[in-house]
Formats: sequence, C-alpha cells, structure tokens
Amino acid sequence: MAQGKSSPVESTWHILKKYHIDEDVGFALPDPLEELPAAYDSWTSIAKNLTKLIEDDQLQAEVEKVPQLSTDDLKGHREQHLGHLALGYIVMAYVWNKGDGDVRTVLPRNIAVPYCELSRKLGLPPILVYADCVLANWKKKDPGGPMTYENMDILFSFPGGDCGKGFFLVSLLVEKAAFSAIKVIPRVFRAVQHQDQDALQKALLDIADHLGKAREVFKIHEHVDPNLFFNVLRIYLSGWKGNPQLPEGRLYEGVWDTPKMFAGGSAGQSSIFQCLDVLLGIEQTAGKGPAAEFLLDMRTYMPPAHQDFLHFLEWSPSVRKFVISTDNAGLHKAYNECVKALVFLRSYHLAIVRKYILDPAKQSRRNDAAKELPEEEQKGTGGTDLMSLLSTVKNTTSQSLLKER
Repeated sequence: MAQGKSSPVESTWHILKKYHIDEDVGFALPDPLEELPAAYDSWTSIAKNLTKLIEDDQLQAEVEKVPQLSTDDLKGHREQHLGHLALGYIVMAYVWNKGDGDVRTVLPRNIAVPYCELSRKLGLPPILVYADCVLANWKKKDPGGPMTYENMDILFSFPGGDCGKGFFLVSLLVEKAAFSAIKVIPRVFRAVQHQDQDALQKALLDIADHLGKAREVFKIHEHVDPNLFFNVLRIYLSGWKGNPQLPEGRLYEGVWDTPKMFAGGSAGQSSIFQCLDVLLGIEQTAGKGPAAEFLLDMRTYMPPAHQDFLHFLEWSPSVRKFVISTDNAGLHKAYNECVKALVFLRSYHLAIVRKYILDPAKQSRRNDAAKELPEEEQKGTGGTDLMSLLSTVKNTTSQSLLKER
C-alpha cells in the first residue's frame, strides 16, 4: 500500500457499506432472490432443469428455442444478479453440454445479447464467475435459521448430484468466516492513524484468529467427491481463456464480431484474500510474473464496488511499514501471526488442488503411465497452471514474514 498517498481513514461501519460489503455476509449477495419475474420463465425453466435436459440430449435445442428477451424488466441489482446467475448456468451448460469434448463455439444471439446486457449493467464479464456461482447462488432452507451448511442450498445445479452444492456452499461459508477478518480493517486503520500500537496488536491478533476459524470451516472433503468434481463439475466451470478446447475463445452472436476469451470461475476471483494481502502489504501483484498477472486479471471478474475496495486499501496507510517502523516485538509477532494464518490457508488450498485435480487426473491414466496429462487437465477453471500459481502465491506470502525481535 502506498504511504503518503492515503485516503481519509474512516472509523465507522460505512467504510465497508460504501463498497457494497454487507455486515453479515460480507462480499456475498445478501438474501439473493430465488425467482425471476414470470416474463423470464423460459430462462428459469432451463436453468432449474439443466441436468435432466443434458441427460435427455435436449439442452442445446431448448436453449436455441428461447425467445430473445429484454433485460429492462429486471429491476434492481438483486433481480439482475439472479438473471445473470441463471444465464451463466445456461451458457456453461450450452457450451460444454455432456462434457464429452463436443463444444459449441458460438453462443446464439437469443442468449448472448441479454447475457451481455446484464453483464454490462452489473459490471461483470459474460461468463459464470465466482460472484455468481458462490456469492449469489444460495438460500436458507429455514429463512429464520442459521447460515450453516445443513440449513442452506444452492439455487441452480449442474450435473454431478450434490457436488456443486458442496463446492459452492463450502466456498461461501469460508468467505463468511474469513469476512470476520475484513471487519477488523476499520480498527486496524484507526490504530495506525493514531499510532496506537496496543490497539493494532490486538486487531492483528483478531485477524489471525478469524483466519484460523475460516480454515476450520474449509471442510470441502466432507461434501465434495474428488472424482465427481474432476470429471463432472470442473468441466462446467471451465472458461474459454487459456483453454485448448476453445483456443480462439467463444463468439457471442449479435454482440461482437470476433470471439472473446474469458476465464472460468476461480477462487482467485474472491475479494477476501486479495484484500488481506493488500492490507498486510504482501505484494502479490508486484512485478510481471504469471501469478501477479493472474491475480490482477482476476480483479476484473469481481463486482466493481469490490474492485474499488481493493483500490481503497491500496491507497490507505501501510500497515506493514508502520509495524516495521516500531521496535515493538509483540506487534511484529502479531503481524506475523496474520501472515502465518494466510500461509496455512494457502497450503491447505494447495492440498485441495492436488486432491481434486492432480490426483484424479493421474488416477484416470493409471493404466498408461507413459502418457502425459493433457494440458487442460493440469489447469484450474480459470485457465491457469494451478499448482505453480498457488505455490508462488504461498511462497510470496511466506516471504513477507518479518524477523521477530
């Protein structure tokens, strides 16, 4: 974060509300709508029956029969988010269909035009992104009950049974748990502004504690089968940027004259951990390496208000520089506890990638040891070499540890 170029430090809750960050669910969409207006029943019918339509080999034909609808009757951001989510599911199912390599390179105008209209209104790309499938794809079974896995469900599903439910809801619950760390940011900035080392030490220790609790929620292995994720769900989350199956991208008929490339939904599109990196002065996006370029690119897949929050953090006083400027051993240790908590989370994420992508890929070829893994099967849904990228991010985090005094 730049020092000497800080924005005014605000001490109240509206420091977050201003950036469309909810006090309860953080970066997630609070209380997403579950039903679109009746005029959009043709979208809803397909989005809620994707698996059956794909099994019956009717999905693509049904999509092509949908009338081209105006998005003007979707009033407010909640209806627009639900429309974007429904169309995102339809688009991914249309291009990948049965996941057997028979892909559609052209998105027909009856879907492409309204999808791109909604994308422009929301400031999101026209592809299913993290802000759709995780942040806006949830409901409570009992509206008055707690926000727990047992009391939640997703709004739309891909083939693969409950695999998608497990993957998206666990990701959302990790977001919610980690958001408790984001809520500490106003206290951090207030402490730096007043040079209150004791208050800053307490705030940093609270952040580290919240991140530890987020790791406890990260129980994807309890809800997602690795083989189902790799062989089914992963396919429907794949984008058309850095994907050998769509080397030129995809044509959005009636919108652009040439194909466009967009990355699929990725945890890199979550604002939470990029915010914590910036807050702590961990320079993930410095330089021009693949990891830095990827993380900067992923910011463009976040809602605009959340991108603005990242910029706000970048222009705020540097927490790291303030900590380094002190001789306070306890403060240095508290800062390092935050960094170590991020390293621990990222190490766990690496283990998840190995279990859910690399190991199933190798297992599927165990009878042909001489055969190399296809390039696309070593990549994440965002079109990246995940192990290399995540290792770089983890190592950069580790290198930010201070020498404790």
